[in-house]
Amino acid sequence: MDCPRCKVALNIRSYKGIEIDQCPKCNGMWLDHPELDQLEDTVLSDDEIKGMMMYARRESDISCPKCDQVMTTFNYHAYNLPIDYCPAEHGFWLDGGEDKRVLELMEQRTKDLSRAANAENEWSKLLQRVGSKSFFDKVKGLWKG
Repeated sequence: MDCPRCKVALNIRSYKGIEIDQCPKCNGMWLDHPELDQLEDTVLSDDEIKGMMMYARRESDISCPKCDQVMTTFNYHAYNLPIDYCPAEHGFWLDGGEDKRVLELMEQRTKDLSRAANAENEWSKLLQRVGSKSFFDKVKGLWKG
């Protein structure tokens, strides 16, 4: 299989426990259809939490190295990270360095979800305290002067 950008033969190698095809010239990598999900799973494995992956789909400027069909580009999880995929579901093309950006975004998503869960927990505790009689007594006491 050849690189869809450089047209040189891709090398098979292991990356984070996943067998990928990588271009020796541009460092782009081909991930077979389930392998992008496997890459994400090295950081965040809950698919429901990951959410929808493909936003702002448009025609790509490269063709699938397996079937030669024009690929589709999408913004990965609505971020400014364009990734190409084969509409026939053969796989995904990540340009050099995009693999690291995928992992960074999944790590950030994990932190954001943790922060949101903590905020929700604190809000719930506040609502419980607000609903208690002692809280209302304190508020009334402020007005009795």
